[in-house]
Amino acid sequence: MVAAFHGVVVDRSSPVPLYFQVAEQLEHAILSGTLLAGDRIANEVVLADQLGLSRPTLRQAIQLLVDKGMLVRRRGVGTQVVHAPIRRSVALTSLNDDLRRAGQHPATLVLSLEALGAAGEPAERLKVATGTPLWRLDRLRSVSGEPLALMRNYVPQDITDLSTVDLAMVGLYEHFRVMAVHLRVAHQTIGARRAAPEEARHLGGRAGDPVLTMERTSFDDKGRAVEYGTHLYRPDLYTFETTLVNR
Repeated sequence: MVAAFHGVVVDRSSPVPLYFQVAEQLEHAILSGTLLAGDRIANEVVLADQLGLSRPTLRQAIQLLVDKGMLVRRRGVGTQVVHAPIRRSVALTSLNDDLRRAGQHPATLVLSLEALGAAGEPAERLKVATGTPLWRLDRLRSVSGEPLALMRNYVPQDITDLSTVDLAMVGLYEHFRVMAVHLRVAHQTIGARRAAPEEARHLGGRAGDPVLTMERTSFDDKGRAVEYGTHLYRPDLYTFETTLVNR
């Protein structure tokens, strides 16, 4: 459907630029669910007439949300709402848990589950000897049909037998809780890089697209390293969020 904008109000006496006022209100409408994924935005001429603003002002407001990944321009279709970015706090939680708490309905595709011997980075991060039996689990997580994250996790086989778990339906941290593996602390690094061709294919983009990266090693209440994960996220749909305190 084509969305209406009767609720957008601009204050011409405010020092805040008019385009930013419009963009901020449209962003709120998307985040609150007033505007849904797939809703079409009326063209700039119509919007400018509705709001009593100039076409360049509307174009700038819409471009700001396009740059944020909240709107997309499609030839022959117009401007549409895409899925609102998922904001995740930097805490010892899983993506699956965070999505469900946010009212989302994630879907998981298990790409592979392989038994192998520890070597290199996984062995070092998990603090195990070379050759120690591990599980390597690769999954693609999507929300509302949009690929969101490409996840690889290494888990020592003496922690749990992942071959007995329906990992398309059960999250890894959810399974840990069932097995009375209580996570207590993790070391995590967040960064960015460009996607390799195979990674981009899974995430619905092109080789060389930017992706957010997250590496995490999690430890349980016994001090054991129970999983090492390397995850990739689409930056147009996903952000990490943290609170900083001046001590």
